[in-house]
Order: sequence, then C-alpha cells, then structure tokens
Amino acid sequence: MWRDFIREFSLHQPHHPALLDRSTGRTLSYAQLETEIRRWAGWLHAQGVEQGDRLALLAPNRLEHLTLFFACAKLGAMFVPLNHRLAAEERNDLLRRVEPRLLLGVGTPPPDVSLPWQGLDSLDPPPESPFPSREIDDDQPLLMLFTSGSTGRPKGVMLHAAMLMANMAGTVGADVLRPGDVSIVNTPFFHTGGYNVFCLPLLSIGGTLILHERFDPGLVLREIREGGVTVFWAVPTMFQAMQDHADFAATDFSSIRFFLSGGAPLSPALIQAYHRRGAPFKQGFGLTEVGPNCFLLETGEAFRRPTSIGKPMAHSRVRVVDEDGQDVGPDRVGEMLIGGPHLCQGYWRDPELFAAALREGLFATGDLVKVDREGYFYVVGRKKEMFISGGENVYPGEVEKPLMEHPRIAQAVVVGIPHPLWGEVGLAFYVGDGDLSLAEVREFLNPRLARYKHPFELQRLESMPLLANGKIDRPALKALGLRRAGNDVRAATG
Repeated sequence: MWRDFIREFSLHQPHHPALLDRSTGRTLSYAQLETEIRRWAGWLHAQGVEQGDRLALLAPNRLEHLTLFFACAKLGAMFVPLNHRLAAEERNDLLRRVEPRLLLGVGTPPPDVSLPWQGLDSLDPPPESPFPSREIDDDQPLLMLFTSGSTGRPKGVMLHAAMLMANMAGTVGADVLRPGDVSIVNTPFFHTGGYNVFCLPLLSIGGTLILHERFDPGLVLREIREGGVTVFWAVPTMFQAMQDHADFAATDFSSIRFFLSGGAPLSPALIQAYHRRGAPFKQGFGLTEVGPNCFLLETGEAFRRPTSIGKPMAHSRVRVVDEDGQDVGPDRVGEMLIGGPHLCQGYWRDPELFAAALREGLFATGDLVKVDREGYFYVVGRKKEMFISGGENVYPGEVEKPLMEHPRIAQAVVVGIPHPLWGEVGLAFYVGDGDLSLAEVREFLNPRLARYKHPFELQRLESMPLLANGKIDRPALKALGLRRAGNDVRAATG
C-alpha cells in the first residue's frame, strides 16, 4: 500500500529541509512541502481531477514535478510528466493516448492542443481546500513514464504504488541511502532516473534533495564543495562533463560517499579519474519497466571491479538466458531477465505488447550480460545492437570497453554496418584527442580483443549525439553508419 511519507515526516521532523530549489531560491521543510502538496491536491480536486484520472505536465525540472506527483497520489490520480522538448506531432500523439483531465505547462499553451490548459507561471493555488482522503492500494497506478521511443513508438509505462514502494524499500534496505544523505536531482523527471534513483527513495527516509532545473557541471561541483552533497547519480556524459570542467581539480570530494552512474557504459579512464580523487565511483543498472535500482555494487568493490554493475539486489529476481531460454553458465553472454515486486504494471492501453515482453513472469530486458564465477554482472550491450561478422557474434559493448582504454579516446560507440564479404562489420565512432588511424587502433586492440571483433572502420566526432536524458543517441549513430555504408557502396559501384 502507498505510504504518505511526506505527511509522516511533516509531523515527525517538520523543520528538517526536504528540498532546496535552486531555481527559485526556496528551501522547503517537510512541513512546508506537505502544505504545498495539499494546496495542489485541493486545487486539482476543484478542477475535477479524480481517482483514475491522468494529469499531464509539460515543463523542465521544477518544484511542481514533485508537488503535483504527491498531490495526484493523495487523489489516486496518475501523474504523467512529458518530455517538454518533443516536436508538436510527437507531443500530440502522446496526449491523444493519455487523454489527461488537465494539461499543465510553462509558457503559452501549445496552439494545436485542445485540452484544458493551465500555465504554471501564472498559477498560485489558493490555501488548502477540501479534497477526498483516498487510501491508495498496491495496484493503483500513480506515475506514467514514456520510454524514449528511440527505436519505435514510445511506450507508456505504468508505475503502480507497489512498484514504487518496492523500488524505494529495496534501495533503502540495501543501505544505499541514509536519512542524513543529501543528493541532487538534475536529470529529467520525464525519465525514470529523475524520480526513482535517489529522489523518492531519499524522501521516503527523510533526506534532503537539491533541485536543479538542468544539468550544469560547474553547479554540481559547487554543490559538492558547498552544499554537503553525499551521494550523486548521473549518466556517463554528465560525469565526463564534470571531469572536463575547470573546477574538477579543485573540488574536495571528501563529503561524497559514492557516485553512481547508469544508462550507458563508462570509460575506465573516467572511472579512474574519480577514483584518483578518492571518490568511490560505481555503476548501476535498471530500466523504466523494472525500476532503476536492480543491482548493487558494494562501495569497496567499486575500486576492485570498476566495470561491474554488481550483484542483484535482494528484491530482484534475475536470470541470464540464451536464445532458447536456457540459463547460461559463468562468463557466457546471455539476455538478462528481471522480475520481482518492482516490475511495472504494464504498458498503457497495450497489454499484449507488455505480455510479449515477459518470460515466465520475468521481463526480457534486451540487455546482454555476462556473470563471472563470483556472481558479479557485466553489461555487454543490447540484444538489438549485436551484429554478426563472418559468422561470429559481436557485442558492441565488448569492443567499446577496450576502445575507451586507449589514452586518446574519451568516448566510443560501435555499430554494425553491412559488408559484402563479412555480412556485417563494426564501425567505431569516437570522441578523442585528434585523428587515429585504423592500424593504430588495431595494434592497440590486438592484445585485448579477438581480431574479428576489431572495428573495420573509424569515424571521429567532435561530440556524441545525445538523447533528452543525456544518454548517447545510438540509433542516430546507427543511421549515420548505414548512410556512410550506403555511400561507400554507391561510390564503389558508380
């Protein structure tokens, strides 16, 4: 059952800081945050929002992402934060599917949206007005997050009360977070990391959050120096930007219990850059459908096994299987299946698609992993990213990892492209210090990687294309690789 923990802490530690909103300069105690939530709940009820309704929000990170979510939870409504950067057709497609009772946002109302609209900047909810007190059961969906849609139409993932509570309980129960922790939220709330990595779990134990409208590496480093930050999570591109910032060398990381990265592979050189500063740096794993907190790497092991995501957390059931659904042995590549109380309720109005992703009650993640003999997991890549070269399976993650050990390569992404002789070969996009020759790269890889896995072509980029959540846009690179391969074929035959 959903636990109204903000209300609990508003009674037990009313003056403790819950949220420091850097955009407005406001600091809200737990009592003040509860007052804001109740104001919004009363206002929403007056607008006709009831149990089972959807409330959509189009806005960058701001306080209302939290006050509206918790207000909806009091009413039994489902909160739907949408990517405010979507093109009009993408946005309207999602709104037609969601059918929200009300759409809130910033700026002027979109001219092509006929839904009831309320601008946040001109809205100040009145003092608390009556609203029905709901007891929210386990099956009540409270949050809908859309997948990025990078490989197809976005799916609306329904996160119900039991799933959200399981993610919080699992994170806290594994001693990942402590009541005295302070963390930053600057990843988008329209992705699972914004709410579910540290935000909701930390609030559930009475910790303190610092809210940023967007990611700013210099501001994060300043918060670490001056704001008492103890834990921080981000995607690799954000950690790279922090390391590249002029203030990195002068920042004291002694307050940090650990940094956590997720969403994409990390460069070993980047990990070591933080380890040299004495900051434990580890990788996690999760996805929208099963929550972002599924694996745990003990802090001490972060130094010994920097490329591992750790072992499954106590609330996660995990199998690694081959194409026939049979469990694979140690150090063999297989697809990871995950289940447990943190599995989502399903896809919005598409139960058949969700059912197709289940294997005996476990969610087929599409992620390829290996498990060593001590039970530590390592992500190899995505199932759809694997390509076959000369009859051999090649997993991009296995190639990217040694590539990023090269002293002149900061980031690397490998995609499969067509080849007339080998079927497919690897094209390596990289960001680094100057141009590298294929011969130089292959010489570097020879002792590290089987020859058939070596990139067949290289392309240097000034920067990697990014998705809205800060992850590298692999589909865009795949499309670029296919265009390049097509041009090469036409040039050869023309």
